[in-house]
Order: sequence, then structure tokens, then C-alpha cells
Amino acid sequence: MPTRPVPLHLGSVAGIEPGHEFLNRLDVKAAGLHRDSVKGIASLKGNPAEAIVLSGGYEDDLDLGSVILYTGEGGNQEGRQVADQQLQGGNLALQLSFEQQTPVRVIRKVWQGKTPFYQYAGLYLVTRSAAQMGRSGHLIWQFRLEMIAAESALDSATTLVQEPAVAYEPTPRQLALTNRLVRDTRLMRIVKELYDFSCQVCAARLPTPSGPYAEAAHIRGLGGPHHGPDKLDNLLCLCPNHHLTFDRGSWSVNDDGTLRGQPGRLTLAPAHEVNPLHLHYHRRRIYQPHSAPTLF
Repeated sequence: MPTRPVPLHLGSVAGIEPGHEFLNRLDVKAAGLHRDSVKGIASLKGNPAEAIVLSGGYEDDLDLGSVILYTGEGGNQEGRQVADQQLQGGNLALQLSFEQQTPVRVIRKVWQGKTPFYQYAGLYLVTRSAAQMGRSGHLIWQFRLEMIAAESALDSATTLVQEPAVAYEPTPRQLALTNRLVRDTRLMRIVKELYDFSCQVCAARLPTPSGPYAEAAHIRGLGGPHHGPDKLDNLLCLCPNHHLTFDRGSWSVNDDGTLRGQPGRLTLAPAHEVNPLHLHYHRRRIYQPHSAPTLF
């Protein structure tokens, strides 16, 4: 008699906090963190990804703690990319996580001398998705994940100091209490639908195999030091390029909707009122006209 698949479970698992350790993948599966004991990406067909395991098995991976560049599945042989990856299976699931901004559980393989164990790292959001050429000359799907955690972790995502890549060595441990920021994905979906998934700056509407894509951008960031509210009047619907350059301070918005730092005017839907206090904060604290942002 075939076993029934475990129902879709996005988000945290009751009773398991970041830092919880497991002897092997079977224990990780038994705890409900990951539905497979071999695959890196846990998903059910047609749904966002539930979890990923970082094991150092892909040459294009980069783990900086609160920010991860994660290579999708497929075309890998003994740690080397030997074929192109496709937007299917776990890769499509992570793409859906990106588009719907659903949380992904992250589990790390950690080495203690010659003995590995697994550690639950917490919940992350997929904040970038791109098909690009990998180190070995094959097309890969790469996903940027950012920790949903303490404000300091969110802040570090904008000022990264690159560390040695994919070492997965044990790190010093210290008991700490953190406050977690939980983004309201319902509001993020609403602001995208108000503009039919089109950028308020350039009107770009990006088609994908799973539907049109746009990003919800907070005018005043949620994490410290900004402490902005997770409300509709603090959100814009932007394409990935304008979201990134807005967050990095390359341009801003005047109270009358005209842009500062580049020509143009912000499109505003009748049902969307942007709070001028948030625009003022962005102009005063974030706007830096000479910044030169990068994608990853």
C-alpha cells in the first residue's frame, strides 16, 4: 500500500528553534524539517519550496550566514556542474518561493573534525532569482536567500563582507534571544495586484512560466535602523532592477510623485496612497545619488 505524501508545510516547525542539531538527514526528515533524506530542495509539485539543505555540494554556492547564494538542482556530478539546469522540480519550487515571498527552512551540513552533523539555521526568504552561467560554463539557477531574523541580520544583507566560501566549519556558539520580523505576504501580494505586476517606475511586467513577476519594495525598511511599518502605504510595486537601486539609494521619490536621481514619475493606483513621511525618510536617510549597486 503506497504511503501518503506529507502535506505541504511552509514556515517553522513547532518545537524546533534555529541552532537545533541532528546527527543525520534521516533525523532531519523525522523532525519534519525536510521531506527527503537525499535531495537538497524539499517541495511538492506546483507549490513553493519548503526547505533546502546546504551541504557544500555545488561549486557556485556561497554561504555568508544571513545571506546565501544557493545553486538549484540538476546537472551536478561530484561537486562539479556538467550540464545545464532547468526551471523544473525544486528549481521551479524556489522560483515560486521567490515570487510568492514564502519562507524557506534552511538546514546546514556542518563538519566537526571529520564528522558531519546537520543544524537548523532558521527561516529565509528568496530575494533574488536568476538563470546565469556557472563556473564550469553551464547554465545554473541561482537563488539569493536572506534570513528572516534579528534586525542585525537583516541589516547585514545590505553591507556584506565576503568571507571564505562554503567552508561549513563549526562556528563559536553563544546563547542569544532574538526578535523575528515577519513580513505580511498578503500586503505584498495586494500591492502587486494593484499594478497588475507592473513596475511603478518603468511599467515593466515580467512574464515567467508561473505567471507575471514583480517585487514589493518597502520604502522605509522593516529592519533596524529604519524600523519601518509593514503597511500598504509603505510599499511600492517595482521590477527587480528598480527595487534593488531603490533599496541602495540610487533614486528616490518626491512628494509630488516625480523621481529624484533619475527622470520620470511614479505611477500611482487610485486605491494606493503612499505615506509622504516614508518618502521623506527615504530621501533623507537612504537616497545616495552616486551609489553603484550590484545584483548579488
